[in-house]
Amino acid sequence: MKICQSFAVACLGPLLLFVHTALAESTVGDTIIVTATRTEIPLHDAIVPVTVITREDIELSLATDLAELLRFQAGIDLGRHGGPGQATSVFLRGTDSNHTLVLLDGVRINPGTLGGAAIQHIAPEIIERVEIVTGARSALFGTDAIGGVINIITRRAENAYVESSVGAGSFDTQTGYVSAGNRSDRSEFGITLNWKETGGYSPRVESDIERGYDNLSANLYAARRFDDSELSFRHWQTEGVVEYLDFFLTPVDQDFRNTTTAVELNNKWTEKSASKLIVSFMQDDISQNQSDDFVASDRVSLDWQYSHSLSAHTLTAGLYAIDENAETLSFGSGFDEDTSIRAVFVQDQWSRGRHRSFVALRLTDHESFGNHTTWNAEYAFDINDAWSLTAGIGHAFRAPDATDRYGFGGSPDLQPEVADEAQVGLHYAPGTKHRVDIELYSNDIEDLIEFDLATFTLQNIAAAEIRGAEISYEYRGENFVFRAEAVRQKADNAKTGQRLLRRAEESATVSFTRDFGEHRMGLSVFASGDREDFGSVELDGYVIASLSAQFALSDDWSLHGRIENLLDTEYQTAASFRMQDRSGFVELKYRWR
Repeated sequence: MKICQSFAVACLGPLLLFVHTALAESTVGDTIIVTATRTEIPLHDAIVPVTVITREDIELSLATDLAELLRFQAGIDLGRHGGPGQATSVFLRGTDSNHTLVLLDGVRINPGTLGGAAIQHIAPEIIERVEIVTGARSALFGTDAIGGVINIITRRAENAYVESSVGAGSFDTQTGYVSAGNRSDRSEFGITLNWKETGGYSPRVESDIERGYDNLSANLYAARRFDDSELSFRHWQTEGVVEYLDFFLTPVDQDFRNTTTAVELNNKWTEKSASKLIVSFMQDDISQNQSDDFVASDRVSLDWQYSHSLSAHTLTAGLYAIDENAETLSFGSGFDEDTSIRAVFVQDQWSRGRHRSFVALRLTDHESFGNHTTWNAEYAFDINDAWSLTAGIGHAFRAPDATDRYGFGGSPDLQPEVADEAQVGLHYAPGTKHRVDIELYSNDIEDLIEFDLATFTLQNIAAAEIRGAEISYEYRGENFVFRAEAVRQKADNAKTGQRLLRRAEESATVSFTRDFGEHRMGLSVFASGDREDFGSVELDGYVIASLSAQFALSDDWSLHGRIENLLDTEYQTAASFRMQDRSGFVELKYRWR
């Protein structure tokens, strides 16, 4: 109740003062997405819930990494071990932190060693948009996609442009980036370089020792079109140093490096058929600077799909293959393991009149765990021009990573975690102004991996029962957008009834953006209920807010600013790890096009 009252006072009051302004029809076109079905579809045709964070949202937020972009999304819990660069876990719809698959332009970046992708190192400056698909998606993308998929789409040029900025802020933070690109009828290319350095603050509540972070990122792409084909090349890498405090509060640091390289070939064979082939290479490396310990993961992937359109169907089939190596050294012991995975998948999108459906089936041959079948079946019915009903069920799995099997306390005999998910939705969109979405979901996960004190190893001894409800509202005016969302869920151990760790049972978010001619302002507020953490620690609920603004100084120059943690809330998303106090950041940006 206290959280709800604080949320209302801190957020709804100021926002309602803004909403009295004149309303007009929105001219925003429908967004095209690719993650929900592996093919391009309009956002309103997606049967499962999809959230899109646009380039405009990213620029206004002045976020410093992907985690900061995600934290104002209701239904996403973050467990962050302190400030910039510190390890960050994503809990999507109550599932575990390694149950969310993260893609970069469709390429899997979850490492083969530790499960969760290093979202804390992904610079927003390289991102065009983020597509968040909630719900089981193993039939489309394989292991890990039990809770959903986060697909990061990197920037591509629509025309010639040059963009650069310099910034500074609290904690001795300094930033800078340059981005440029060009596009013609036959080719396109682009490059983005981003640099960030910060003195940081103490990540642990028991210590005052400040720990810093630096990151240098690069993203480049090039494409060439030949009649009905396109060949493209993409490369992303980020590297730097993370300073932190170890278990004994000793100052230590580690080097990190993450890369993906991909070559993609798109062919339009006929007016109704097309294929896409992606060959990629991924690396995820961490090395300690006070010892010889390291974690290294690399993966070569081949992902091919063929789609054919009929009168009411779009049929898609494909092949998927990866060869992966995971290697670690910790306190003098470690492992070096190779893994191969092969898969074949088929799916069908059907639409006729007021009816739409999507079905997908995937057969996976995992070198360590044998054959697994995953599937999705979804249906939508348009009651009338304003109301629609959706429903979906899915079966997903997650194969234990190399650390689960061969790391400290690991067990080579582990079996995959399997999940059965169901969701139903009611949607109201009478025009281009208003939209209301109500979603109910359940997810039952069997053979959940948990540390067994009896054997002092990881075992398939747990199960999870997740039940939740989401309601969201969006209003688009001529020069402002208002969004609100609330989530209520229970994520419990199905065998003991205990709450799953680091997941709140309720959360709500409100965002408001307003254009004043060429200027823009935004306010985002997020409220979270309490959560439990390791050692039976209860973390209090909290309300945080962020205020941001863009001021056009001329046709080419603009000044951006952000006040982070506007309410100066003291809170933790992981026990004993301090989160950011009230702080400020400014950025001077130049853009030519």
